[in-house]
Amino acid sequence: MGKLILALLSLSICREASAQRLADSKASIETKRLYENLFRLKDKKILFGHQDALAYGYGWKYEEGRSDIKDLTGEHPALYGWDIGGIEHGSPVNIDSVPFSKMKDYIRAVYDRGGVNTISWHLDNPVNGKSSWDTLPGSVKKILPGGVKHSVYNEWLDRVAEFMKDLKGSDGKSVPVLFRPFHELTGSWFWWGKKQCSPEDFKKLWIYTFDYLRIRCDVHNLIYVYNTADFTSPEEFLERYPGDKYADILSFDAYQFGPKENGSAFRRDTESKMAIIAGLAKTKSKLIALAETGYETIPDPVWWTEILYPSISSYPVSFVLMWRNAGFRLHNNDYHYYAPYPGHSSAADFLKFVNNHRMVLEKEVSMLNLYK
Repeated sequence: MGKLILALLSLSICREASAQRLADSKASIETKRLYENLFRLKDKKILFGHQDALAYGYGWKYEEGRSDIKDLTGEHPALYGWDIGGIEHGSPVNIDSVPFSKMKDYIRAVYDRGGVNTISWHLDNPVNGKSSWDTLPGSVKKILPGGVKHSVYNEWLDRVAEFMKDLKGSDGKSVPVLFRPFHELTGSWFWWGKKQCSPEDFKKLWIYTFDYLRIRCDVHNLIYVYNTADFTSPEEFLERYPGDKYADILSFDAYQFGPKENGSAFRRDTESKMAIIAGLAKTKSKLIALAETGYETIPDPVWWTEILYPSISSYPVSFVLMWRNAGFRLHNNDYHYYAPYPGHSSAADFLKFVNNHRMVLEKEVSMLNLYK
């Protein structure tokens, strides 16, 4: 019976006409289909994702066909997060030392298996060449048209466009990407953050980036994800929003910090934010997501079912992405991971979490034919 229901759902999401429209009116057929199918699934399924899942994990790196999620569950995630920080300089590796050549192979393989890819961009500060975390005020204005570093930013966008256009599946089609530029924009730890530029300048930056990639570079395989950090009201969430014509998904990032006793506060805060963006998405006909989340080293053995899932389960969340499993970091002398591995204290609870009928891993997402 379960297989029959899944087959009927797959048929439904693949055939039903949709009134949803992407911000990019020239988006590829596969990109449009992915967006439409995510819309039809939004009240039924949540794609589970993990950052850099195929590249490395707890105690391993670059092992063919491996992921920590697969080690634990027998299958890969449904959604894979990647970051292209470093592409702006023509670097062979990204901000986390993943070779871009390998990343492209992973992204293509994910698409071929029916999975979904999302990409963020920790781009360096174009004004002084320092990192994303260099919070030099006024940097955004200097890369807008007429700014002293505008040509530098254009060159960086050209490299992003080249990367995105080179993503092709075995069917020869462009791989759709959930693109999340200028993430956590309501925070102040990046040069594009709340204290570093005005709302007006940020909107100009977003719209310019969108138009440059779409019109100047002819990139049409992107679904644009508007992504904030903290906010407490619809007005605050939308303060820097570029407009419905320039974004497709509303999202935020949220992490739990401190002792496990803080879990109830994290849950309440996340639920509150979910309620806000769900209300906005309904009026704007947009999707919503928890675009980054996690609890470093997951010291709470029931965090998955008692904290994370209850915080999102009442809302039409399209996907939830756990941050990366870097394992032990020698330079920090700490452990840095956000998804469990076999033997972890939260592994049993995680299996309950992903076996919930709403959570989707790779086998199910492949059967759903999101690109058809």
